[in-house]
Amino acid sequence: MKNLPYIFAAIFSISVIISCDDYVDELPEGQQNSENYFNTPDEYNAALIGVYDLMGTTYLNQILGEIASDNALCGGENSTDVLAWQQIDDMTHTPDNDQLRRIFQLMYAGIARANYIMEFRDKIDFDGKDQIIAETQFLRSYYYFELIKYFGDVPYAGDRRLTLEETQSIERTPKAEVYAQLEITLNEAIPNLPWQQTQGGRATKGAALALLGKIYLYQEKFADAANALDQVIQSGQYQLLNNYPQIFDINNENNAESVFEVQYFGNEGAGFECFQCAEGNIAVGFGGPRFNGGDFSPFASGYAFNIPTQDLYNAFGEDELRRDNSIFDIEAFVQENPDVTYTEGYEHTGYFNRKYIPYNVTRLPDVNLTHPNNYRAIRYADVLLMAAEAYNRGGLGDATAQNYVNQVRNRAELGNLTSTGQTLTQDIWRERRLELAGEGHRFFDQVRTGQTSTIPGFVNGKHELFPIPLIE
Repeated sequence: MKNLPYIFAAIFSISVIISCDDYVDELPEGQQNSENYFNTPDEYNAALIGVYDLMGTTYLNQILGEIASDNALCGGENSTDVLAWQQIDDMTHTPDNDQLRRIFQLMYAGIARANYIMEFRDKIDFDGKDQIIAETQFLRSYYYFELIKYFGDVPYAGDRRLTLEETQSIERTPKAEVYAQLEITLNEAIPNLPWQQTQGGRATKGAALALLGKIYLYQEKFADAANALDQVIQSGQYQLLNNYPQIFDINNENNAESVFEVQYFGNEGAGFECFQCAEGNIAVGFGGPRFNGGDFSPFASGYAFNIPTQDLYNAFGEDELRRDNSIFDIEAFVQENPDVTYTEGYEHTGYFNRKYIPYNVTRLPDVNLTHPNNYRAIRYADVLLMAAEAYNRGGLGDATAQNYVNQVRNRAELGNLTSTGQTLTQDIWRERRLELAGEGHRFFDQVRTGQTSTIPGFVNGKHELFPIPLIE
C-alpha cells in the first residue's frame, strides 16, 4: 500500500474539479477516461489503492488533535511558523485558515475517489469484488467521520460523484443524518471484510467494527457502541503488547495491538509545495527536536512542533512507564549524551512526542517530509477504553467497564480501579488521556465529553467545531 500508482491521483483529482463530460471531451480518441474504466478486477483494485492513498493526509489529525487540546503547544521556530497551526493552538482560527481548508479538501478528495468506485460497483462481477466494495465503504466512512469531528454538519454526497455544478450548491447535511448513513454503510461492509488481511494497512472486520463503535460512542449510543466494540474484543484477533515501548517501534508496525494503521513510506514523493504528494508521515518530521550537533542516533532532527505541555507530563505518575515512552525529555537525553546539542524552538517545554519521534532511517527526497513511521489510527487499547466508557456511561455494567480499563492499566504496571459511577467515568477519561497521549485524540475527546475548561483560549459554544473554510 505504500507504493501508489500516481496516475490514479490525476484521474480522481479530475473527477473532483471538473465535470466528467468536460474531461471526456478533452481526451484524445482511444485514451482511457473515467467512463470506460472498471472493466477488470485489476482496475477496481487500482482504484481502491487510490482511495487508500488519501489516508496519508490524515497526518494533520496527529498534530491538530493534540495542539488544539491541553496536551500540546504548537511550537515550531517562532510565533508565525505555520501560522494556521499557531492560530488553532491559540483558538484564534477563522474560516480563512488554510490548514482547515486542507482537511476539508483532502477528506472530500478521498470521498470522491471512493464514490468513483461506488458509482460503478455493479459494472462487472468477479470474485473478491464484495471485499473491494467493503474496503471502499470503510475508507469513505473514515473520511466522513474525520470531517464530522472537525466541522459537524457537512455535505453528504451519497454513492456517486458530484458534478461541478452540484459542488457549488450542495447544502450541509445534519451530522445526525450523516452518522445514520455511516452506520448503514459500515453494517453493510462488515460481513464482507476479513478479520485478517495479507497486506498490512488494509481494512478488516475489526477496523470497521471499531470505527462503528466509535461513531456510536460519539453519539452516546452506548449499548450499540458496546455491542460493536465487544465483537472486536471477543474476536481474539488483537491483544495488548506486553512491552509498551514496542507499540510505536518503527520496526514493529502492524503489530497485534494495531486495529487499523495508516501506512507510510520513506522513499517517494514530498515537497513543501505539495504535502499531499508525500508518501511519508509529515507529522513525524515536524514533531522532532531541533538537533544540531553530536550523536543523537537513533533519532533524527525535526522542526519542533506539537510540543507536549508540562501539565501532560505531570499528569503521569513519577514512575509510570507510559510517561517516558510517550514523552521525550530532551534534557534527560542530553545528560545521557553530553555531546548532543539542539536549538530550542518556540514555546519550548523540553518535551517532544516520543511515540512519533523521527528516526534516522533512509527517507527521500526531503528528509523531514518522508518519515516512514506508520500512524496507529485505532489501537486495541483505544477499543478497550471506548468499550469501558460505553459500559459505564450507558449503565450497562461497571464491572465490565472496570475489567476493560484495568487491562490497559495493568499493562502499564498500574493497579486496578475499583471506582464506579461518575467517578469511574472520570477515571476512564483520565486513562484515555494518558494511554493515548500524542496520538491525536485528545481535543475530540475533550469536546465530546465537555472537558474543555483546561484548553487555553477555548470558548464554549464557539470552539467545539472548526469553521467550514470560507472558500468552500
